[in-house]
Amino acid sequence: MLTKLDYYIIKRFLGAFLLALGLFTVIIIVFDLSEKIDDFIENKAPFYDVIFHYYINWVPFLLNLFSPVFVFISVIFFTSKMAQKSEIIAILASGVSYRRLMRPYAITALFLAFLSFILSAWIIPEADKTRVDFENQYIRERTHYTQSQIKTQLSPGVILSIGNFNFSDSIGYKVSLERIENNQLKSKLYADQMSWNEETQQWKLTKWWIRSFENGQERLKRGRSLDTIIPFNPEDFFRKNDDVQMFNLAELDEMIALEEMRGTGNTFFYSTEKYKRFLMPIAIIILTLIGVSVSTKKTRGGIGLNLGVGLLISFTFLIVFQFFLAYGSSGSMHPFIAALIPNIIFGTVAFVMYRFAQK
Repeated sequence: MLTKLDYYIIKRFLGAFLLALGLFTVIIIVFDLSEKIDDFIENKAPFYDVIFHYYINWVPFLLNLFSPVFVFISVIFFTSKMAQKSEIIAILASGVSYRRLMRPYAITALFLAFLSFILSAWIIPEADKTRVDFENQYIRERTHYTQSQIKTQLSPGVILSIGNFNFSDSIGYKVSLERIENNQLKSKLYADQMSWNEETQQWKLTKWWIRSFENGQERLKRGRSLDTIIPFNPEDFFRKNDDVQMFNLAELDEMIALEEMRGTGNTFFYSTEKYKRFLMPIAIIILTLIGVSVSTKKTRGGIGLNLGVGLLISFTFLIVFQFFLAYGSSGSMHPFIAALIPNIIFGTVAFVMYRFAQK
């Protein structure tokens, strides 16, 4: 059962955490608005959309991304204040063991870790879809996006090649579509250009011809234009890495399977994002343990010294985490191992610091 001491620490923990979130929310909105206000004005973005389609959907993602740091700083802040007021000494002197003192911290950290996982797995992806739509309309300058020498597998044995594609008019040039069965070329379609029809969600091929091979015979068909369904959307050409946040766990699995089939090399990137969503919340628990171990001892430097140490450790964690995620995303390391190593490193640090703090 929870005691008054548990409720007291949990209340202080959540209060400091919400305060940190509130302060950081104001700061990031001010800085981001000062950077993007020219784009909002130039593209005539409605004030309602800026607030409720962009910031309401973007800020939760950023807060959740840095939630381990906010938790860590919050723990150090209110625990250091308790230590400076000799509350920690009084609690331990009353017969409460150090392990027992950790219980309300562990309960709160588990709750915040579970909440972080739910947000990153399902809630934030839905909100991020609205954010991406807003950015595509009012922020991103996509008229100059072009790609060349595109080659991708649309489905097993169906390979699409495009010499050049321009997003401003959704037109691709020098197009070929090959169909291979049992390691044999069955047909190959050529077209001078392909254009996307947003209304019909179809591609229109211009000046096309098809070579097909059946029973050792070659057949040739030609035409001026052809409306056809090719399972490839213009958005697939220009999806940014940040847009991966708009996929929930089920959609991430679908993207991983799709990228494996296409052979684009993005499989590692999506897999790393998937494992990050499972393992990042564990960092909240680890950093909470480190934070308590750092701040329960009364020091001459007071809260300022503990906060300085806390900031150093928390940002070191973020740097290490991003360092290994980059290796996982590039395929230099297995994505699961890349997302796991930072937790192993700082988990070991947390255990050692906890053992010393007990003494």
